[in-house]
Amino acid sequence: MLLPVRLAGRIPPRSAFCLQRLAASPRQRCVFTTSAVSRSQQQQQKSGNEDTRDKAPATTSSTPAKQQPAGEPVLHEDIYNIPNALTFTRLVAAPAIGYLVLHDCHAWAAGLFAYAGITDLVDGWIARRWNLKTVVGTVIDPMADKALMTILTVCLAMKGALPVWLAVIILGRDVGLGIAAIYFRWISLPPPKTFSRYWDFSLPSAEVHPTTISKYNTFFQVGLIGLTTAAPLIAVDMGPTLSIMQYVVAATTIWSGASYVYSKDAVKILNKPVSGPKGK
Repeated sequence: MLLPVRLAGRIPPRSAFCLQRLAASPRQRCVFTTSAVSRSQQQQQKSGNEDTRDKAPATTSSTPAKQQPAGEPVLHEDIYNIPNALTFTRLVAAPAIGYLVLHDCHAWAAGLFAYAGITDLVDGWIARRWNLKTVVGTVIDPMADKALMTILTVCLAMKGALPVWLAVIILGRDVGLGIAAIYFRWISLPPPKTFSRYWDFSLPSAEVHPTTISKYNTFFQVGLIGLTTAAPLIAVDMGPTLSIMQYVVAATTIWSGASYVYSKDAVKILNKPVSGPKGK
């Protein structure tokens, strides 16, 4: 009642009469009060929507992380160590030895072959002594040995120092193992499977464990190839000895190739997909 009276002198008579009537009506006061409460609720709801809108990007940004498949982090190895470096030099020396054999530089070829054999022993000892074993080492070490054996087998067969039938057996086994290595590397590579990641040997995917007969076969092959390479430097006739060794190498080569097929522990896949629980 005080508001209409105070404003009566400033507001026209008709407007003052309307204000007095409005103040006297309880229903209008209720409507005014309700409207004020509704306006307050709308303001609170609007502020709540703004807060929700501000928080929405954080929720949206965290959603893709939850949708990613759960799994173990991709493992990277430190492949830059002394054993792997020595193995790499042996890998590079293989074509050089083949070139020297083709050009009848038997002394240099025998010297580099001796270097390859010494580094093959030294890099394994260093890796075991200082715990520098890597998965890539288990791959490139036999790869270097096979590269040396393959190149020298071809070169010695071309020079007539090694029978062609024995060269076919040795190379056929190595080609089969090479195809199998490419296959196991691809199926065991952690996703995504790309060409660049396939050749990234810091991503371990599979381990190759030589079988027992394969170790014996490697020993006999190295002995035969080394002795054949150095035979022109030896004054004694090595023909009968080399013939016996050739048959032994042929037998162990076929046997070792079969051992990789039937042995379950020769290849170990490191990144096996985890299967969900089977329903009953």
